[in-house]
Amino acid sequence: MDKDELDLHRIPPEAPWGPHTDRAFHGVEFLPEDLGEALNKTAMRVNEKYSSLPAEEKGIHIINIRAIEDIGYVQHESILLNSLCQDPDANCKHGLYFRDGKRKVDYILVYHFKKSSVSKTLTRRIHHNDSSARSIKQDHQLPGKGGHLDVGESELHMDYHEDDKRFRREEYEGNLMEAGLELERDEDTKIHGVGFVKIHAPWNVLCREAEFLKLKMPTKKVYQINQAHGLLKKINSVIQKITEPIQPKVAELKPQTVKRLSYPFSREKQHLFDLSDKESFFDSKTRSTIVYEILKRTTCTKAKYSMGTGEGRKTETTLLNKRWKCGKYGITSLLANGVYSAAYPLHDGDYEGENVELNDRKLLCEEWASYGVFYKYQPIDLVRKYFGEKIGLYFAWLGVYTEMLIPASIVGVIVFLYGCATVDENIPSMEMCDERNNITMCPLCDKTCSYWKMSSACATARASHLFDNPATVFFSVFMALWAATFMEHWKRKQMRLNYRWDLTGFEEEEEAVKAHPRAEYEAKVLEKSLRKEYIHKKKRRHLPEETANKWRQRVKAVMAGVKLTDKEKLTWKDRFPAYFTNFVGIIFMVGLTFAIVFGVIIYRISTAAALALSSTPSGRSSVRVTVTATAVIINLVVIIILDEVYGCIARWLTQIEVPKTDKSFEERLIFKAFLLKFVNAYTPIFYVAFFKGRFVGRPGDYVYIFHSFRMEECAPGGCLMELCIQLSIIMLGKQLIQNNLFEIGIPKMKKLIRYIKLKQQRSLDHEEHTKKKQRYEVDYNLEPFAGLTPEYMEMIIQFGFVTLFVASFPLAPLFALLNNIIEIRLDAKKFVTELRRPVAVRAKDIGIWYNILRGVGKLAVIINAFVISFTSDFIPRLVYLYMYSENGTMHGFVNHTLSSFNVSDFQGGTAPNDPMELGYEVQICRYKDYREPPWSENKYEISKDFWAVLAARLAFVIVFQNLVMFMSDFVDWIIPDIPKDISQQIHKEKVLMVEVFMKEEQGKLQMIETWKDKDMKKGENCNNHSPKVSRSHSGSMSSCHSYHIDV
Repeated sequence: MDKDELDLHRIPPEAPWGPHTDRAFHGVEFLPEDLGEALNKTAMRVNEKYSSLPAEEKGIHIINIRAIEDIGYVQHESILLNSLCQDPDANCKHGLYFRDGKRKVDYILVYHFKKSSVSKTLTRRIHHNDSSARSIKQDHQLPGKGGHLDVGESELHMDYHEDDKRFRREEYEGNLMEAGLELERDEDTKIHGVGFVKIHAPWNVLCREAEFLKLKMPTKKVYQINQAHGLLKKINSVIQKITEPIQPKVAELKPQTVKRLSYPFSREKQHLFDLSDKESFFDSKTRSTIVYEILKRTTCTKAKYSMGTGEGRKTETTLLNKRWKCGKYGITSLLANGVYSAAYPLHDGDYEGENVELNDRKLLCEEWASYGVFYKYQPIDLVRKYFGEKIGLYFAWLGVYTEMLIPASIVGVIVFLYGCATVDENIPSMEMCDERNNITMCPLCDKTCSYWKMSSACATARASHLFDNPATVFFSVFMALWAATFMEHWKRKQMRLNYRWDLTGFEEEEEAVKAHPRAEYEAKVLEKSLRKEYIHKKKRRHLPEETANKWRQRVKAVMAGVKLTDKEKLTWKDRFPAYFTNFVGIIFMVGLTFAIVFGVIIYRISTAAALALSSTPSGRSSVRVTVTATAVIINLVVIIILDEVYGCIARWLTQIEVPKTDKSFEERLIFKAFLLKFVNAYTPIFYVAFFKGRFVGRPGDYVYIFHSFRMEECAPGGCLMELCIQLSIIMLGKQLIQNNLFEIGIPKMKKLIRYIKLKQQRSLDHEEHTKKKQRYEVDYNLEPFAGLTPEYMEMIIQFGFVTLFVASFPLAPLFALLNNIIEIRLDAKKFVTELRRPVAVRAKDIGIWYNILRGVGKLAVIINAFVISFTSDFIPRLVYLYMYSENGTMHGFVNHTLSSFNVSDFQGGTAPNDPMELGYEVQICRYKDYREPPWSENKYEISKDFWAVLAARLAFVIVFQNLVMFMSDFVDWIIPDIPKDISQQIHKEKVLMVEVFMKEEQGKLQMIETWKDKDMKKGENCNNHSPKVSRSHSGSMSSCHSYHIDV
């Protein structure tokens, strides 16, 4: 055979010495002689595996392609390609189907391979179980550059790790085919060095896996859904007409009066199901889920690891360490080890363009993922149909949460307007603004600050009344009940969705799936078992040592999948280092957050002292506003940065714990991330609400930090106004920057970077410009789905802003509502257009997030009780009104809350440098506290008024907390978790299912009885025949038997 010819029967497509590797060749004569037998065996196996059509159907002998070119029958490669497959992209609908145009692509595996100079001249598409022909493209050698290429020794040795990955892929894909899946490979793509494996699940595989997974599928039985009657029916019809303009235009939202009875799929009971259209019986979501389950459980532990020479050779120990990384459950480990770079189901098609066929993705883009439909309801059923139950439940929960924010926003705006309307009638703020009172306040800092008039804080006092008024107490109670009502409403909505999506009775199969061990856990257990075995071997040194051959056999046994992990598991001793690292890491992160907040406090104090030295009066008057605003902005920037850092640290801490199941991993990750992000977001707010101004001391005896910085005080109107500013800036800034700009900007930036890289790669290969991108190539350029944890986390943190400190900021629900209206469409657009299609996951609830929501709701009651009693002036006003007021009004309240100080009692070096700044000599200044006056026997000691107010505050906390908790539990108790109509429908389904099976059994019994009667009659007829006519008798007997055969 000529050296320039290529014998495809001897070189397997997936062999490491194949055409598309780094190894240059011109024919098999260049291969080492000792590989000849291995080549032939591997070629026979691979050709049998990858061949798609018998030779007579291909219309051309694949082995003699080069010979046909040589004699001139094929003048260009395009003629050959056209003869094999006419317009393949049109048949496969640009990647949505196999090249035969009949089998749908259910899943895609992506891998990287190296294109050498030789491999670019021989680009192949290998089709597994494909009805289309195998096409091979080979460029002509240019005149004057013919002959053979010089093959160096370095090129003969291929990359050791690429060799291993190739073998793993070959074995894994072979195992997938043994599981019944059909594969088709495509390496001739527009993406340089990236190959795709298209996977199709045939009907028998879908039926088998649906039965294993106990998927509920609609049967032929149709029953009537209970409809409302009388007045309720009229009300529902009126509501439908009113809400019709805000309903999305999708078929799933049309009111249904009938429903198909669902039952777990069974191959033995296929007659129960409507199989008239097998192509659409399992939708794309279900098909991809089934394929993913097969991918997870298919192993690659038997792959032959390539043992090279020289640097490529590895010892048995290295081999063993390498092999267990492959893991017991295939695709997750293969992705982690880089054998495959991605695995994902395909989107249904394009979502934009004039000639695009209508598909679910395009419909979602038009009716859901568009800002122009922000006023419409979400098509939740279509979202579930396309993305699965877990993502559908997230968007359903987000929709319910946003709907419930509407009444909370309305009440919050009413409370705020009440504060605006009554600000001119508020006696305490009027007294503070009255210059005739001539109240002189003590300096706010040492030396540089002078005495000041209380009337200068008039604006702050008036603004404080907008949020610190009796209506805020009512609003706190309302929001506590709102949180309880929201949780109950969601539980009822969740049950309706479970009934509609056929998820009732899902617990058992859910637990079975979630108890599936993770690949990392299996790898850790296998490592532990091997370590034990090695130690056990060392202890038996008195016995004859095992030979190397026996050790190699043991290694091979482990590689072949011997279950050494059946009796092993990770104990607390194995996990103790990880637990200790988690504990120390979390404590360190919480301490870091506290340290940063403390640093901001130092900044506020030092900046206030520095600005007080300003020579201009306007600069001195705006000290408090400047310091507060800049400090809050610093807090916001730090919170956003630490949020990203804490998310990565929480994932790392969870990974080193090695949880056994995916459910356990997710719950531990959520707990750690929520704890760190909760502390990060709310620590500055907690400081302002409960600690600022509490440990200041008094004039003449202030508390100092580092013996130089005096602790900062609250404004004359109280700390509630500052708490409102802090909460509003952090909440709005976090939503605007982190939740919206980051979610829009970062994916766009990543997409731009990927586009630039691909453009640079394409410029190196000019022939790829002529190809049109397939669907799987377009989806590969999208961002991979990273889970719902970030989406839930930002909403839970927002829920905390809405409920925890709502007494200080009644407008929080309104801003949350405005953010969520944008957030729903932003997330929808991201899922439909920016992300690869995630694997559909079945779920009947939102998991641990529900418990976190309940915990935040309970905590909100306690925090609001303390905010009202200790941060606001609501309790001191009540105490003054009912205990100290002479005329039953609030006149004199401001003077009652201020204590007196004799300026002669200042410590040395702390008195103001300019005591005459107000134009007169000050002898007595006032400060906010309940202390004895300087002319008293116990001067500057805490007065009885302080203890009276403290007792009232504690009493209010106890009464408020218990009353609101009782009311919340009462709401929880009085509203049933399952709607009555849904409960009736579930019961009706069970009864109907029993009736279906009873009728089926009765039908079987009747058929058996009918057969028996006919059998007896046939037997009597046969016995009545004349024995003389033996031929007729035998014929009648045969007819009896043939009757049974027909039946």
